[in-house]
Amino acid sequence: MPAITVDANTFALFGALGDLALRKLFPALYQLDRAGLLNPATRLVALSRDTGEADAHLARIEQSLRRYVPPHELDEGVLDRFRNRLDYLAMDFRRAEDYASLAQSVSPDMPLIAYFATPASVYGDICRNLAAVGLAEQTRVVLEKPIGHDLISSQVVNDAVAEHFPESRTYRIDHYLGKETVQNLIALRFANSLFETQWNQHHISHVEITVAETVGIEGRWGYFDQAGQLRDMIQNHLLQLLCLIAMDPPADLTADSIRDEKVKVLKALAPITPEKLSQRVVRGQYAAGSVGGKPVPGYLEEENSNAESSTETFVALRADICNWRWSGVPFYLRTGKRMAQKVSQIVIHFKEPPFYIFAPEQRSLISNRLIIRLQPDEGISLQVMTKQQGLDKGMHLRSGPLNLNFSETYKSSRIPDAYERLLLEVMQGNQNLFVRKDEIEYAWRWCDQLIDGWTRLGDAPKTYPAGSWGPVASIAMITRDGRSWYGDL
Repeated sequence: MPAITVDANTFALFGALGDLALRKLFPALYQLDRAGLLNPATRLVALSRDTGEADAHLARIEQSLRRYVPPHELDEGVLDRFRNRLDYLAMDFRRAEDYASLAQSVSPDMPLIAYFATPASVYGDICRNLAAVGLAEQTRVVLEKPIGHDLISSQVVNDAVAEHFPESRTYRIDHYLGKETVQNLIALRFANSLFETQWNQHHISHVEITVAETVGIEGRWGYFDQAGQLRDMIQNHLLQLLCLIAMDPPADLTADSIRDEKVKVLKALAPITPEKLSQRVVRGQYAAGSVGGKPVPGYLEEENSNAESSTETFVALRADICNWRWSGVPFYLRTGKRMAQKVSQIVIHFKEPPFYIFAPEQRSLISNRLIIRLQPDEGISLQVMTKQQGLDKGMHLRSGPLNLNFSETYKSSRIPDAYERLLLEVMQGNQNLFVRKDEIEYAWRWCDQLIDGWTRLGDAPKTYPAGSWGPVASIAMITRDGRSWYGDL
C-alpha cells in the first residue's frame, strides 16, 4: 500500500485531446492509478471542443496510453479501472451555457481540480464560466505555461484568474520543478553542510545551466515563432533552476517560504542594459545541418515557416545576482534547439585552491565541479582530484567522479515523470512545486528588458548549423571571462 493517501476529487482536464494531455497528462494520471495513489472514488473528466461519439474520444485516449506508457508498465487491470474513472464531455470553453453539463457531473462533496491544458487566452473565460455554474468555491485550478508573452499580458491572464480563484488555489505548472533531480537540489544544499557552507562567492567560481534539445520546433511553428527560445525556456525553466541554485535557505519547507526566497533572487538579478547586450547575451537561429547522422532543415525551411522570421531558437547569456552570497559569481545560461546533444544539466564550478603545489602542466586539472543532470540520465556527480594509481605515477593527478546515478543506484525504484509528481501535489493541495504570481512577474520584467534591448538595437539572431553547440559568439561570450562551456564534445 502507498504511504501517501489522497482524498477523492474530480479531475477535469480542459484540452483533453491536445498533444500535452495525450502525451503527458493521461499517462501521468495512469501511473498514479497504477501506483495506488488515486483515491478509488476519484473521477476523471476529459473536456474538449471535439464533438462526436464520446466512446470514440475515450478510445483515442486509451490509444495514447498504449502508445506513451512503456509496455512493461501497462497493466490491463489498471487500464480497465482507469477507463471506468473516465468520462468525456464536448464543450466550447468560451460558452457559459456549455458548463451546465460539467456542473452536473461534479459531485458536490468532492473537490474539483480544473487543469487548463489550453492556450492562456481562454483561462479567464474558463474561470468565469466555472464561477457562473457554482464551481469556483474550493476548486483548484492548474495553469500551464506560457502565461502571457510579456509582463503586461501575464498580468492580464493572472488577474482574470484571480477574479475567481485566490492564489492559495492557483497552481502554475513548470514541469522542471517536478523532476526528481531538481527536488534533490533542496536536499543536496540544505541537508548537507559539506555543500551549504561552500555555497557562496567565497568558494564558487561560476555556474552553468544548459538545457539543450536535438529536436526542432516539432510542428509548433505558429506558437514558437511568436514566442522564441527566450520566452519559451529562459523566462520559466532556466530562471526557476537559477532560483533554486541561488536562493538562501528558507525558514521551512512550506510553499511560501520557498517561493519568498526564489523571488528575492529574481529581484536581485542585475539588468542587462542595451550597452551590455552584445557582450552578455547571444541569440541564434539554427540553419540546415545534421543531427544524429541525419540531415535536418534549418528553422526558416521548416514546414509552414516564414523565411523572414528573426525569432531566436538559441539563447546564451550571463546573469549576475546582486547580493552578498553571489557577488562576482556569473551564472551562464544556455538553451537551444537542434543542438549537438539532448542534455539538461547544472554545473557548479568551485574555485581553485589558493596555492598550487603539483606539477605545473597539470594545473588546468585542479578544479572541483558538482554536476547535476536533469536529463537524459538523472543524477549528481562531484568531480574530485585524486592521485593516479601506480608506482611510476608519482603525484600525477586525475579527475574522477563521485557519482550518484538515480537509475543505477535505485534499480528497484521507478523514477516518476515530473507530471506525476506535480499532479499528485495538486491533489494533496501542496503548492511547493508551483510558481507564484510575483515569481512570474519578476521573471518577465527581467526578460522583457532583453527583448526590448534586441528591438532597440535591431539585433538579428546569429546562424548556427543544426547539430552544433550554437553560434560561435556564445563560445566567445564565456571565453572573454576566461572560461568555457562544460562538456562540449
